Amino acid sequence: MKNFAKSKINPDLKYVYSENNALSIVFQSNELLLGVLGEFNNNLKELEKITNTSIYSRGNSILLKNTPEKNEIIKNAIQFLVDQFLNNGTLEKKDIESSVNKFMIDEKVTNKSGNIEYIIKTPKKFVIPRSEKQKNYIRALKESDIVISAGPAGTGKTFLAVAVALTMLLDKKIERIILSRPAVEAGERLGFLPGDMREKVDPYLRPLYDSLYDLLDFEKIQKKIEVGDIEIAPLAFMRGRTLKNSFAILDEAQNATDTQIKMFLTRIGENSKIVINGDPSQIDLPNKKISGLNRSKKLLGHLKEISVVDFDHTDVVRHPLVSKIVKAYSDKNSD
Repeated sequence: MKNFAKSKINPDLKYVYSENNALSIVFQSNELLLGVLGEFNNNLKELEKITNTSIYSRGNSILLKNTPEKNEIIKNAIQFLVDQFLNNGTLEKKDIESSVNKFMIDEKVTNKSGNIEYIIKTPKKFVIPRSEKQKNYIRALKESDIVISAGPAGTGKTFLAVAVALTMLLDKKIERIILSRPAVEAGERLGFLPGDMREKVDPYLRPLYDSLYDLLDFEKIQKKIEVGDIEIAPLAFMRGRTLKNSFAILDEAQNATDTQIKMFLTRIGENSKIVINGDPSQIDLPNKKISGLNRSKKLLGHLKEISVVDFDHTDVVRHPLVSKIVKAYSDKNSD
């Protein structure tokens, strides 16, 4: 991918403050300005909509007319977009959203609720807790040796755990991330699938890859996988190992048996963390009673080194309809 920072584009910006809280951001390169503005100024319009601010394009400048606090946030967001464009040669809608999330325009997040300490800073975005349960979960991920979380899809169980693990790896607090999940079902019968072992298990591990790629550039993730800093493997591969200086996550743990979860938990070694995630309402095992997720919560929840976090439909952060679907099925099952 072309790196525009190495081209003849002048990346410098000049900031001119004037009366009535106006701030002009002057671009030295028209090509860079057009890249940030987007076709028909669509990027600017999206930034205005997300931040509920006034932003104007004037010649080779972007003009802000808001409170000093909001102007500073937009200024930083635009610098973020400049960096993204210089690195990637293009901007996507998710970059606009990330530019705002990065600088926390929502005052109730930054000032009132105290969530600022729970923000997870990754190279591609700032991950912000969207519910009290998510905040508690992030705290548990940082402070506890073992975390067991259960709840419906879309509550951020896997994504937040991967985000915390990745920041710890990049900060050199750990040496390796291990991401695992039961492949197919508890027996992990992979023989009938076509291809070599990686081709057999990759479809079942794809959600873990997706979380990583959302937080760090594809090439960097691939490099870390190649050198072994990040390992993605089915649960069966964990037997007989001791995990030191590692952050290990078992996803879809509702499809692991009691024995398998015990096996995974007892892999923990020096300076390591283990996270068990699952959705008890989506057990795919032939006999749902052999799922070990709920039993692990009951057996281990009293230990001070272990945190248990239970999510429900109010914590769903995907499309709003997902929360309603989860609640509807939950209500039906309770009838």
